[in-house]
Amino acid sequence: MKANEDVDFCGVYEPDAEVRSRLGSNEAYEGIHWYENKREMLEDESIAAIAVEGTVAQNLRFTRDVLGHGKHAWLDKPAGDDWEAFKSLIALAKEQELLVQLGYMFRYNAAFQFILDWADSGRLGDVFSVRGRMSTRVTEDKRASLAVHEGGILFELLCHLIDIAVALLGRPDKVTSFLRNEAGSVPGFRDNTAAVFDYAGAMAILESSAMEVAAFPSRRFEVYGTKGSAIMEPLEPDPVLRLCLDKDRDGFKEGWQVVPVSVEPRYVGSLRALVANIQGTGQPDRSLDHELDVQETVLRAAGILSG
Repeated sequence: MKANEDVDFCGVYEPDAEVRSRLGSNEAYEGIHWYENKREMLEDESIAAIAVEGTVAQNLRFTRDVLGHGKHAWLDKPAGDDWEAFKSLIALAKEQELLVQLGYMFRYNAAFQFILDWADSGRLGDVFSVRGRMSTRVTEDKRASLAVHEGGILFELLCHLIDIAVALLGRPDKVTSFLRNEAGSVPGFRDNTAAVFDYAGAMAILESSAMEVAAFPSRRFEVYGTKGSAIMEPLEPDPVLRLCLDKDRDGFKEGWQVVPVSVEPRYVGSLRALVANIQGTGQPDRSLDHELDVQETVLRAAGILSG
């Protein structure tokens, strides 16, 4: 927000003094204005949008305040674990004609955009299979904080790939999850997870663990269609995208090849799109109904909603 020339960054409200002190030592927060109370921010009519980046447990309450004061919301993911509260937020946004954009970090990744474009346009044929893996290694201290939500590492991390799968295939007909506590050091923390998403004519299988050594290079996303396939591994920081086609198409050759893609830091494109939407120079890339579908699918996969 500080770097975007189209944004006048006003400041930060953080109610927790300890968190505020910790953030204040980060150079990214150098020189910013700290609001003493949320009303100071919410009642400032010059502010058009607010990024809500508290804990998962706080964010829905903060977002209701934002929308209730007529401001657009850039909301961190996942959107809480209260389905009824999130549906109420989206209904309020529709009623007030406000934007709610979820902060899923791959939406404006050029390699994912290439895959979505080729799948949506039919250039990969009928997509029948999607596979993805996004894992990490979580410290013992962080395990306890993540265990407060059902679904564990799936809820916290795999939601990024669930967002892409829903963009590709839509709302799944059925979700079957495997939520295991393999290490056992923190009861209730699901650290080895997978979910199968059933569709008419297709399925997606997504996995995430919290125990993987050097996990970033093995994070991947795969799409298989009747006319071709796309495999992305790793996802970042330098994504490698391979494309396979049944015949020459749109400047690419039959068989396997590497597709050159540009690299941009996380969330830069997301903010750029949000600003354009607010200014009226662009339309949202994800509808509010898409946000509902993604959140419901995440909650189904995490075991919070029934399959």
